[in-house]
Parts: sequence; C-alpha cells; structure tokens
Amino acid sequence: MTNATPTAQLSDAGVSIWLDDLSRERLSSGSLQRLIDEKNVVGVTTNPSIFQAAITSGTDYDAKIADLAAQGASLEETIFEITTADVADACDLFASIAKSTNGVDGRVSIEVDPRKAWDTKGTIAEAKQLYKKVNKDNVHIKIPATLEGLAAIAETLGEGISVNVTLIFSLERYRAVINAFQTGLKLAKDNGHDLSTIHSVASFFVSRVDTEIDKRLDAIGTDEAKALKGKAGVANARLAYQVYEELFSTERWAVLAAAGARPQRPLWASTGVKDPALPDTLYVTGLAAADVVNTMPEKTLDATFDHGVVTGDTITGTYAEARGVLNALEGIGVSYDDVVALLESEGLEKFVASWKELLADVDGALAAARKAA
Repeated sequence: MTNATPTAQLSDAGVSIWLDDLSRERLSSGSLQRLIDEKNVVGVTTNPSIFQAAITSGTDYDAKIADLAAQGASLEETIFEITTADVADACDLFASIAKSTNGVDGRVSIEVDPRKAWDTKGTIAEAKQLYKKVNKDNVHIKIPATLEGLAAIAETLGEGISVNVTLIFSLERYRAVINAFQTGLKLAKDNGHDLSTIHSVASFFVSRVDTEIDKRLDAIGTDEAKALKGKAGVANARLAYQVYEELFSTERWAVLAAAGARPQRPLWASTGVKDPALPDTLYVTGLAAADVVNTMPEKTLDATFDHGVVTGDTITGTYAEARGVLNALEGIGVSYDDVVALLESEGLEKFVASWKELLADVDGALAAARKAA
C-alpha cells in the first residue's frame, strides 16, 4: 500500500468513495470519469442543494429547458426531466462498476422532493416514480429519515427498490432506520423479490454535528469545553458503526442474509470540514473501516488524494472513547438529543429552501424560453 495513492489506500481499507456532486457539466466534460479513473470514485450522491447549484449556474441546461418549454412542460415536469436525465446518464457511467461489484458500488442517488419528507404516502409514490423514470438497476432513491420517512423506507424497499436513507444524525434514529430496512426486506421477500438485488445505505451526517456542538462549546467557554471541540462528529459516527455491527449480527438479520439479503452499509455524509482549525481530511481518515461509504465533496476528495494519511481501520475498538466524548458533552450541559433534533430540522429546511430556489429559477427560465420562442 505504500506506493498507492491515499484514495487507493482508503479503498483497500474497505471504504467506498462516492462523490457528493453531480451536474451536466461533470458528465459532458469528462471530469466525473477522470475522478473514477484517477481518484477511486465508485459512486455519486445528489441532493436538492446540489441540483439547485448545478441547474442555476452556467448555461448547461438552457437548451433542455428551452426544448421542454416548447413542449409545454410544467415547472415540476421540467425539473423531473432534467434531474432524472442527469442521474440516468451517471448510472450508465457507473454501470461497469455496478456490474463488477454485484451492485454494491456504482450507485447514483436521487432524492424525493424534500417537501414530502413528512408525507409517507407522497414519498412512496414519488420514490416509485423516480425509480421508473431513471430505469437503471444502479439507482438509489434517497429518502430522509424523518419519523414519517421510516414507513416510506420500508415500503419502498418492499417494492424491490434500492434506497439511500439520508439525514441521519442520532444513534436512536439510526437504529430505527436499520429496523425499517430489515422490515422492508422482509416485505420484499414476501412480495417475491430477489433480496440480493436490493441495496441500501444509511447516510449518517458528520460535520454538521461538530458545527452545532462546537458553537455551544464556544458559548460555554471553559477549558474543558474547548478541549471537546472537533470531537463529537467522529465520535457519533464511530458509535453508529458499533450500532451497525450490533444490528447486523442478530438472528433477525441472519434469516434475511440466508435469503440473499445484503447489509445496509453506513455512509458518512457531510464529510467536508467546516472549521478551518480542523484537519481537512478528519472525517475521512478518522472514519475508515470495512464496508462503509464516504461521500465527499470534491474539495475533500482532492485533499484526501493529496495528503490524506490512511492507517487502515480507525473505527473498530474506539467505542469506549467515543462514548466518553458524548458523555463528557452531556456532563458540561450540551444536550445530544437537542442537537440532533435541531440538525434534522435545519437539514430539511435547507433542502426545502434549495428546492424552492430551484423551482423559482427554473420557472423564470421557462418563462424566458417561451417568450423568446
């Protein structure tokens, strides 16, 4: 491993590197293919903020929007067509990786409308619609892990559709997500689906935990508080991996595995460091273990490739230390439950805001295209 790049070393350690970004420009310019070839990228995730940034910057989508305007497409139809086309093309780009890994990698995620995060039936309906439209075996339908989303996750998996569960912050909610996953697989089995073809990841968010907790530690201001800065995000994720090990070692899981099921892998999301005082590869090299995914913004991917120090498994055996960090935070008055509840709420609000911005911008572009015609 000494002569390999850090991203190759990370892959050797069992971490699947996915890029947290997608755009028409990435597909048409070949930049995404270069990341596959040179930096060990084996998948892509998207979210409403990513699509909002892609579609509203530059001119890559102007011709498509003009064409859809000429066809009389509605605003919602236009966004649906644009986003699913990008995801379908990315799925084609990753098809060979999906084939060589039996569908474990080579995945591309597309998220349901975030405004439906509290609407179980609406989420299920759109998940089916997205899956049918993209029409690629290696697509993941992304569903937020709200309380209302848990039933939607199980039902969607029960239809034989692979799911990326997103916006997980708390260990308690992560347990509920795994339960929904295993419930969904049992439903899929009862519905006659081949469990070996159903894949899932659980996106556990990392950096936002530190951002919120460190703000509270700064407000406390003691030496004890300052000593805990930058530690909660990694500790929380490491304890999530412990939950993963526990709940995929049960008799319930053994029955599903015997029927061909594959475990739902933990995915580390929000791995770009927000605090410049922290190492820029902290949420990558500090969270390496077998059978995890790390979805990185390109800046974090580049930093890892350039100077990441990969030392193998940095999670197993750290659970007591990680629990000590969370206990110490509670001891000085930082409420874990309050933090994770706030982060889920804020995360959804940000995605909804991005989606509304996207709607407004595309609506303007459609109007301009119709006027020009």
